[in-house]
Amino acid sequence: MTNLSRRSWLKGVGLMSSISVIGGITPIHQLSAEEIKKFRPRPLTGKIKLSSNENPFGPSEKVRKAMISNFDEACRYPFSYSEELLEKIALKEGVSKNHIVLTGGSTEGLKAVGLTYSMNGGEIIAAKPTFLAMMTYAAQWGGSVNWVPVDKNMIHDLDEMEKRISSKTKLIFLCNPNNPTSTLLPADRLFDFCNTVSDKVTLFSDEAYYDFIVEKNYPSMVSLVKKGKNIIVSKTFSKVYGLAGLRIGYMIANPEVAMGLKKNIMAFTNVLAIEAAKNALDDQEFYNFSLNKTVEAKKIILEGLDHLNLEYAPSNTNFVFFKSGINIIKLQKKMLEKGIIVGRPFPPFNDWCRISTGTPDEVIQFNYALKKVLS
Repeated sequence: MTNLSRRSWLKGVGLMSSISVIGGITPIHQLSAEEIKKFRPRPLTGKIKLSSNENPFGPSEKVRKAMISNFDEACRYPFSYSEELLEKIALKEGVSKNHIVLTGGSTEGLKAVGLTYSMNGGEIIAAKPTFLAMMTYAAQWGGSVNWVPVDKNMIHDLDEMEKRISSKTKLIFLCNPNNPTSTLLPADRLFDFCNTVSDKVTLFSDEAYYDFIVEKNYPSMVSLVKKGKNIIVSKTFSKVYGLAGLRIGYMIANPEVAMGLKKNIMAFTNVLAIEAAKNALDDQEFYNFSLNKTVEAKKIILEGLDHLNLEYAPSNTNFVFFKSGINIIKLQKKMLEKGIIVGRPFPPFNDWCRISTGTPDEVIQFNYALKKVLS
């Protein structure tokens, strides 16, 4: 796979020049007192955790105030509090409320779907490597997984996936952009594949990282759900909205499919998470700040990787997947000794490392530690 040059990547995200001010260059890791108050960056203390693709900012000031003002409602069950959030999501996605399934984070949605389609030995076709929550859970319920290795560019091999469809196949799982490779399917190829294959079998589109895509007008597969296609889409408040610890996400599917999935939702979510999500959808300032800081952090990481002449995949997520040349178990240990927690192994790419975009200060420390480890 050809390494994406730093200059090409920066051009794609519109950051071709440094931030100039009178008298020199402003370090991009500096935040104003107002930004710190509003967006709550993680303090640079203790171990730096860059292993789970978490947003290092938030919850935003607006979201925190909403949770605090509704804290007295935490004694209530959440079901009667979700109506306004469903209306907001439906408006955002351009569907009816009957298309929406609220979940305790998108992972619960993936597990519910895994359970629904794996019963009685159902088969799921999935890329390798990819996000494992659905497939691991499905296997526990007697399902099987037909693994299709990603292609030479670390992208889903859609042709091979389609060839693997059989009478046993109940679902095709696409994580796009993919976790852990951070790669993105070509828009036209994705749309054609989903449009055609969903006539044969149910297709699941995991769009947890959709907000980080830099390609303009890249389609969400919600567009095909609106056309009645047999597709389920999952989204989350964990990433760009910075609410991973509150556990709230949602799925979009045709109403009859959504109704069936609701029967297999186990944990649901909670009152404070619902209030947080409602306000997060209205907080455009934090949304923009979060995306901009992700771009800045990736810029710093890629500068460090370029300096070390390390190969990496083009990132359309809030993490970077790069070839360290060292078995990841060994690299994890060495980086932890430097105070940095990095991602786990993702076979068969056992010498590739997934590193999340923390605060700019955190990824500066990551670059320093990686240079020491590899020197």
